[in-house]
Amino acid sequence: MIRRTPRSIAGIVLSSLVGTTQPLSVLAQSSPLTAPSSNSVPFEQRVPLPEAPPPSNVRPGTILGDAYTLGAGDIVRAEIFDIAPELALEPRYTILLDGTLNLPWVGSVPVQGLTLTQAAAVISAKYGRFVRNPLVTISLLAPRPLKVGVIGEVNRPGSYILSVISNEVSQASLNQRTSSEGGNQWPRVTQAIQSAGGVTQIANIREVRIRRLQTDREEIVAIDLWRFLREGDLSQDILLRDGDTIIIPKADKLDAGEATQVAASNFSPETISVSIVGEVTAPGSLKLKPNTTLNQAIMAAGGFRVGRASKKGVDLIRLNPDGTITRKKYSIDLDQNLNEGRNPALYNNDIIVVNRTFIASANDFLINAIGAPLTIFGGISGFRNLIFPNGNNGNNGN
Repeated sequence: MIRRTPRSIAGIVLSSLVGTTQPLSVLAQSSPLTAPSSNSVPFEQRVPLPEAPPPSNVRPGTILGDAYTLGAGDIVRAEIFDIAPELALEPRYTILLDGTLNLPWVGSVPVQGLTLTQAAAVISAKYGRFVRNPLVTISLLAPRPLKVGVIGEVNRPGSYILSVISNEVSQASLNQRTSSEGGNQWPRVTQAIQSAGGVTQIANIREVRIRRLQTDREEIVAIDLWRFLREGDLSQDILLRDGDTIIIPKADKLDAGEATQVAASNFSPETISVSIVGEVTAPGSLKLKPNTTLNQAIMAAGGFRVGRASKKGVDLIRLNPDGTITRKKYSIDLDQNLNEGRNPALYNNDIIVVNRTFIASANDFLINAIGAPLTIFGGISGFRNLIFPNGNNGNNGN
């Protein structure tokens, strides 16, 4: 019985160098070959064995379930069995930009888009020309960073690079991964949304779509992040793959309670920027938590100026996603809870204008009306004092 000993593919090259002293039978799993004589034909001139096809249940380019697929930048370990153990090495191979591995004897092998199992089958078929029934294993040493797109109702839509694990992973462990495992290893949908600044307050998180490019087609994966929030269903926060695009649609109608819960989640932005001007104690720009209400923003600005602020004359100015501007007047009742009609939730870049009461406006008008002549009169008096410093106004005392 032959004992199967793993060694690296690179070790095959060393085997060929000692072919005159080491029997070639160690290269075979069955039907050992005759050891070469001193006058044997050089290896380069030998006729290779017919190339063995991949196993019938593995088709290159097919994506099996949620298995990891290889791409440019991945670093893998390649091992072949039934080679002399003293020649075993532990090489690292990096998948090149064209999606190929450059291996001893067989040269360039395309592995782009293949799982580890599929890549091993393709490489095994290549080495089948030189070794009978070779058994090849491929493990992932360092995955490439994932490039994903996030579009729709997020604050900073665009393309993002997400880091992944760096410890060695076999195909078996990849196949055993579930959506509730390895949260700190593989990027998930919510991590990509966080990178994009979080969802907007009009995002429909119930109908998030993942556009995933397969080898021969495009796949759309539907997820419901509301179930993730309400029920803790981690299967909705799926693991991402390189090239995924996350699409977050706009909600047709927002529920106040749902909006509050979404705003408290980790895939919402930490703060929103709101400006408040007019009759409040501390006007200016405020950094507030998402889903902060109009009443809360006024209180954050120090509250109304007593005797001057009109509680029935507060304007909310909003820049809409389509570029239009809306202005709506609210009558403030500080006892109101979140309410779209009386105490709405604020959006990023909202502007609050707290107007004056009628009495305050009239008083300001009178002060300005009287103050202007007094200012003019004071200016004339000052000018006369410059001309007549003794205060005699030009009289000589006659």
